[in-house]
Amino acid sequence: MAVSDRAGMPANGLSRRSLLCGSAIATAGTAVIDVAPALVWPVEAAEGSGPPVVGPGSVPMTLTINGVARMIHVEPRTTLAEALRGQLGLTGTKVACNRGACSACTVWLDHVPVLSCMTLAIDAGARHVTTIEALAAGGTLHPVQEAFIAHDALQCGFCTPGMVMSCAALLERTPDPTAEDVQNAISGHLCRCGTYPHVIAATLAAAKARKG
Repeated sequence: MAVSDRAGMPANGLSRRSLLCGSAIATAGTAVIDVAPALVWPVEAAEGSGPPVVGPGSVPMTLTINGVARMIHVEPRTTLAEALRGQLGLTGTKVACNRGACSACTVWLDHVPVLSCMTLAIDAGARHVTTIEALAAGGTLHPVQEAFIAHDALQCGFCTPGMVMSCAALLERTPDPTAEDVQNAISGHLCRCGTYPHVIAATLAAAKARKG
């Protein structure tokens, strides 16, 4: 049995409380030393094996727009919509909500409709970008464009380029669509003028014109 003084302190000067605290600190320190290398190593490995870092300043890149390679300088944060409308002057692509909620900015990436306000220009990479300016062949409008005019499917016109791009893409993959197919194709498009019935009728008419 240990010899203690009147205050309950062992003769060697260590109390039970101080002994337990010291053991806990020593154990925690050992745990940190043992775990720290495991926490640091994956971060170092990821940094060494990841893609090269670009930015934050402008970087050169090439975009294939409507079949033409275009060299531009953009910050990595620049959206495809901003690059198209700003540096490239292709203002047919509209930006309304700028948050992916209205689909007015729809373009094609390798013939797939995408929201250009939610796509970084640098992420387009080597894929082919098609905008509303490329649908008309010379002076001949695309059948969807002609049908939109004939069926009064546009009023203020701000949503029209995106609508046309989605409807034209639908006809490329579904030459004989139903009204439900058209509804699904334009389901993400916001038209404040309410021309949806005219858009559906125009797209179905364009499908018939293409077959004829």
